[in-house]
Amino acid sequence: MDRTATGDPTIGDVAAAAGVSIRTVSRVLNDSPKVNAATRERVRVAIAALDFRPSLRGRALATGRSYLLGIVHSDRNALVLDSVQRGVGREATRRGYEVVSHSVALEPPTDPVTDVLAFARRARVDGVILLPPVADLPDLALALRDAGVPAVALSSVPIDGYGAVILSQERRAAADVAAHLLALGHRRIAMVTGPANTRSAAERRAGFIEGLASGGVTLMAEREGDYGLASGLSAGRSLLAAADRPTAIFAANDVMAAGLLKAAHEQGIGVPDRLSIVGFDGSLLADMLIPSLTTVERPFGAMAEGAARLLADLIEARPLSPLDIPPLRLRIAESTHFVS
Repeated sequence: MDRTATGDPTIGDVAAAAGVSIRTVSRVLNDSPKVNAATRERVRVAIAALDFRPSLRGRALATGRSYLLGIVHSDRNALVLDSVQRGVGREATRRGYEVVSHSVALEPPTDPVTDVLAFARRARVDGVILLPPVADLPDLALALRDAGVPAVALSSVPIDGYGAVILSQERRAAADVAAHLLALGHRRIAMVTGPANTRSAAERRAGFIEGLASGGVTLMAEREGDYGLASGLSAGRSLLAAADRPTAIFAANDVMAAGLLKAAHEQGIGVPDRLSIVGFDGSLLADMLIPSLTTVERPFGAMAEGAARLLADLIEARPLSPLDIPPLRLRIAESTHFVS
């Protein structure tokens, strides 16, 4: 059997094993409709048996596509980025794509929309997957559409302009947090919100307030954070210094919840015996903290894998695949307890 210099099987090996021409194998690899079902299946069996991996460069030259999917994120996604990359990678490998990532600065002087468009052009990606809060940027969806870049967003609400949006029911999950704290007997409850200009922060705040209201309780205090550790620490110091301090605080992400834990430790307030804390995201950090953090777990791997599937469908002009993504769930750990 002929092999490449690296010992890998060639397209000619696949053609010989399937009893077809190299052109037929190429058509199967490029999803050409000119191959009948029986021949297509025979070629795919040969590809699997030989563990053949087509040259990305060769496919790109033949089709005018790069076979690259881009993941666009910000530093606020650091704790979940590994799960996202693995999820996208699984589907990308299955569909014959490679993956590249790009981090966007959301603060001036950078223009994040221009940055995303420049990345898409520079990397020649066939499409992009956008994580919040990048996905929430005003005008980004329309800018990508106008530039002809297929895009799938992870978001808490529908956004016009993207090819598809993977929705997570963050408002409902935040209401579940409120119900949990109310069931533990808490009535003096505060919240550290995310940035007011992001959709995720607005959804989490609204859901939490609605959940409290259903139990006849109003939010006693709130502080706005930026999803960073320092903002959680600052908010915690402020909330816990009050004479009538809360007995429970919901932070809109796990990183700010870690800041709350540090503030409580500084002031000698035990968690959870004197203060209950809840986070959001279900990141690796939640299990690393002491005490372990009660948090809303988001299935980032499954969401990312689904996003890659939809993006490949958009690129290949196929009907969008049905997805079955697990819902968000409240994961109860050591940082919440009955009010004392």
